[in-house]
Amino acid sequence: MMRRVRHPAVASAACLVALLALAGCSADQDELVQWMEQQKREVKPSVEPLSAPKKFIPQPYAALGTVEPFSTQKLTVALKQEARSPNSLLAAEINRRKEPLEAYPMDSMAMVGSVQREGRPYALLRVDSLLYQVKVGDYLGQNYGRITKIGETEITYREIIQDAAGEWIERSSALQLQERAR
Repeated sequence: MMRRVRHPAVASAACLVALLALAGCSADQDELVQWMEQQKREVKPSVEPLSAPKKFIPQPYAALGTVEPFSTQKLTVALKQEARSPNSLLAAEINRRKEPLEAYPMDSMAMVGSVQREGRPYALLRVDSLLYQVKVGDYLGQNYGRITKIGETEITYREIIQDAAGEWIERSSALQLQERAR
């Protein structure tokens, strides 16, 4: 293994060169500082002043005593007005007594069977684990649904719903027989 030996004169020469390089850099730095000061004196920034803030004038809430737009009270009033019109589909529906199956939405009902009794067809509906026997003319669902036909595999009914324009229209639909997987 070879050992490197440094001579003291070589080491002192390297230090002298490093000091001279640093002295040269400091002269450039003084020149840079003078140029920066000169630029600060010559350049004047032009900043537009901010406009004064607008005065806030609070307004009282005027709709406090009126009917809320999505309240049941407003819907009830609208339904009663619709029922008073002579050509309305809802006129007869609103004034009659509600049947028990009208408390449930249609998607919670399942047809589980059908029977014939005295020549009349009946359907069996399961709602909330209870079994109901229905016939043509019975009401069901929350949209004034009325059974129009009962077959072996489906119940046909009509509903009265509001379309996109707010008009009440009749819509026919069917509830299919639900077979249980064994």
